Amino acid sequence: MAAVSALRKLVPPPALCGFLLLLALMFVASYAAGAAVGPVAPGMHETGTSRDGDDGGGGGGDSGGGGMDMDMGGTHGSGGG
Repeated sequence: MAAVSALRKLVPPPALCGFLLLLALMFVASYAAGAAVGPVAPGMHETGTSRDGDDGGGGGGDSGGGGMDMDMGGTHGSGGG
């Protein structure tokens, strides 16, 4: 009887086991969906390097920010006074 009692103390609660199982199933499902869809943007490569030696960027020169800095030109310092 003491062995069964000691074993119950070592086993995690069923709710925790169910949560971990659900978490693992969600991970597997999202990984499978992502693998089935493939890259979401044209020109995406599996690695961060290109084969021909250039930086792999596609023209435009804006790396990040989405061009938001261009629209903020005249908003600072206009209040005069």
